[in-house]
Amino acid sequence: MPTHIKAPTRIEAAGNKPKLIDEYFGRVNSKDAAVSIAHMRSPGGWVEPGQTPAFAEYTVVLKGVLRVKHAGGEMDVRAGEAVLARPGEWVQYSTPEPDGAEYLAVCLPAFSMETVHRDA
Repeated sequence: MPTHIKAPTRIEAAGNKPKLIDEYFGRVNSKDAAVSIAHMRSPGGWVEPGQTPAFAEYTVVLKGVLRVKHAGGEMDVRAGEAVLARPGEWVQYSTPEPDGAEYLAVCLPAFSMETVHRDA
């Protein structure tokens, strides 16, 4: 039988400002370790610590701009665009514009604190 997810679970976010993470599928809301799917809303000026996750993160930007720093530089991912961070790649996400950004993040396998490997 299909699983009906009636509501996401709000997850606490890392970073210098409050960011909303609503997990629909993942270790918390659906008890699924294979994938996590979350709706993110970040305020302008938000920056999270750099990380070298052991999972792939597929991100689709719905509104605003998500800045992605990586070992080779940085890129701005705008509404209607997407970015893939592969396992083992160092990345740091931020939302530099005043209106912040809204995006969907899909992690394979599911996001976990044990496998995100944030910078100290």
